[in-house]
Amino acid sequence: MATVFDVSKYILEKQGALPTLKLQKLVYYAHAWSLVWDGAPLYDEEIQAWRGGPVVPALYSLHRNHVEFGATNLTRGDSGQLTEEQRDTVDAVLKYYGHMAPWELSNLTHQEAPWLKARERAGAGPGDNSHEKILDADIYEYYSNL
Repeated sequence: MATVFDVSKYILEKQGALPTLKLQKLVYYAHAWSLVWDGAPLYDEEIQAWRGGPVVPALYSLHRNHVEFGATNLTRGDSGQLTEEQRDTVDAVLKYYGHMAPWELSNLTHQEAPWLKARERAGAGPGDNSHEKILDADIYEYYSNL
């Protein structure tokens, strides 16, 4: 199975340098649509419902001190690990979401049930920090109904 680092590497190869917030949202949406279109998770790393939207902590810890970074300085990941089906899914996600600004993607996730449900389970208010997991079942249920 691909890792979030493999997916990130592929996204950065396609999009170039991206702000951390945008990369986080794109890997989230790629995972969400993989669950729906491909019937399988794109990666196993946990997604949490942070104040700014869905975040993969393992990826965040790799680049938290950088405002922007590109494939040349992402030290982990191998885009060659993605199958053709996975690349097609990520490409479709980039075609739909890739032009959006980081804040637009964050605002969009704040309106969607998977993030909202996780925040509710944690009892987290709008400005509160949370490390509550966003469940794949909630992701699948929401996006498969769109």
